[in-house]
Amino acid sequence: MPTSQKLRHPAAEVPETLFVDDEAEQRWRARFHAARVSVPSWAITAPDRNVYSSNASGVWEIYAWDRAAGTHRRVTNRPNGTVHGTISPAGEWIWWFADTDGDEFGSWVREPFTGLAEGEQARPAVPGVPDGYPAGLDIGATVTAIGVSSDKGSTLYLYRDGRAEVSYEHEQDAGIGGLSRDERLLAISHSEHGDARHPALRVLSTVDNSVIAELDDGPGKGLVALGFSPVAGDSRLLVLHERRGREELLIWDPVNGTEQLIELDLPGELEADWYPDGSALLVVHCYRARNTLHTYHIADGTLTTVDTPKGTIGGATARPDGTVEYGWTAAHHPSVIRSTTSAGTSSVLLEPPGAKPPGSVPVDDAFVPGETGEVHALISRPEHASDGPLPTVFSLHGGPHHADEDRFSAYRAVWLDAGFAVVEVNYRGSTGYGSAWRDAIEGRPGLTELADVASVHDWALRSGLSDPDRCVVNGASWGGYLSLLALGTQPERWAAGIAAVPVADYVAAYEDEMEQLRSFDRALFGGDPDEVPEVYRECSPLTYVDNVRAPVLVLAGENDPRCPIRQVDNYLARLAERGADYEVYRYDAGHGSLVVAETVRQTSIEVRFAQRVLA
Repeated sequence: MPTSQKLRHPAAEVPETLFVDDEAEQRWRARFHAARVSVPSWAITAPDRNVYSSNASGVWEIYAWDRAAGTHRRVTNRPNGTVHGTISPAGEWIWWFADTDGDEFGSWVREPFTGLAEGEQARPAVPGVPDGYPAGLDIGATVTAIGVSSDKGSTLYLYRDGRAEVSYEHEQDAGIGGLSRDERLLAISHSEHGDARHPALRVLSTVDNSVIAELDDGPGKGLVALGFSPVAGDSRLLVLHERRGREELLIWDPVNGTEQLIELDLPGELEADWYPDGSALLVVHCYRARNTLHTYHIADGTLTTVDTPKGTIGGATARPDGTVEYGWTAAHHPSVIRSTTSAGTSSVLLEPPGAKPPGSVPVDDAFVPGETGEVHALISRPEHASDGPLPTVFSLHGGPHHADEDRFSAYRAVWLDAGFAVVEVNYRGSTGYGSAWRDAIEGRPGLTELADVASVHDWALRSGLSDPDRCVVNGASWGGYLSLLALGTQPERWAAGIAAVPVADYVAAYEDEMEQLRSFDRALFGGDPDEVPEVYRECSPLTYVDNVRAPVLVLAGENDPRCPIRQVDNYLARLAERGADYEVYRYDAGHGSLVVAETVRQTSIEVRFAQRVLA
């Protein structure tokens, strides 16, 4: 056992309550414990059979919904929850991914939509396919495509007639892009060119595995397969491209060798899915941390807007009758699953059981001059706070290729209830602001993002929002990595730091993490640690640990395949050697927790830590 794992680190305090006022205490906990649901997905030929995920039991699990019968059933019941679930085309089977305690390594199993008999267990869905990390899945009536990632690379299988056969394998990252409706074509994404962050596409014949067509936009321009047309015999594939410096749409027919670029007069980035008859696309437009929803009619190129409130849209889908179903949320309003008919009538589609969660406050926008352009930040102030300066949490999102949005967050809300302002920075590396902004961190990850955080931090002090002596940097995953890196490279800015499931020692993290992330890191850093050791050294929090002055709280999962525990232990050992002021909370799960009570526990630890440090 490494010496670092033998150390007894100072344990974080787990408070029984955060607030003296009982009403405030109940309010923040109610936001986390209130049941939530995802947008349901439905069987292609049996649309009344649906699956969704929910935390109604206190753990995020997969549920079945029979719309015709009006019944709901919890499908999975596992101590650490279940993330991935889907339904077969005819609705007879529910598939879900079985890993071990959140380690994300496992296999697909399935059970009847109507449920298992007493004493029966879900059975392996694809015998002959080895365990691994999931790399895509598309279930057909006779052919199923399954992607598996392991330390050896990526292997994509076709499963039919009770037998699995390898369709594609490579040491670089690859994944399933989708099956055509007639199951004769398989789209895959691959990074044979060595850049997993900008994949190319290939379409294979499922009959003889021959290559039908290739689509590669060249260096620095990735392609994402969004799905084949839902019409049998239609070989059109909906693709996300970035030829004009942002994510846009095209329809590629690999059989006929044609492309149809879809140029829409919308300023942000786009995603889309097909309408069931293949005549239109349901388009989600992302711009400045908010979404709008549209229908694009392919034949005449017209675009109509689906009426939705201002905020964030998630999981939009179009039903066979033209009804659009989607998740909607805004910072002040908890998420809700809504439907809008083709006639424009809107209603709540799916109400989770129990009491509705209390709301919170809206977010404001700040656009701050940065090193290479305007940095967008979302600003939240406590409801009854004075103008400032306020204790402030700079909450840095994970990813890095995600973005903070105008969406409800129980986590943000409890910090506001505790009297903190919250600043969320969509630093370079975030999605939604164009390809150049997203890719600007290549070759110097971490330090590039923190330059943008510094610009926003300076603005927050100049504007009078933030108290310079009471600024906390925190985040989870990539945000946890940035928080530790900020404590070591910007020690004068921070009074405290909180890092959940972070990268702390990047070389050790690379050695232990899942292969999909190693591929990502090679593309991000310009090679592996042996090829570009100075980049990894410069961008690793461990390099700057001796500069850390502020108290540090680290939260880590024992089974985390993304930010493995050994590299966290290496960082903690260095803090211990220095006699630094730090605390640790470890838990028996993976990259975060799907258990609501555990999430509440960790949140209370974080807030109490900041309260004590800034007291």
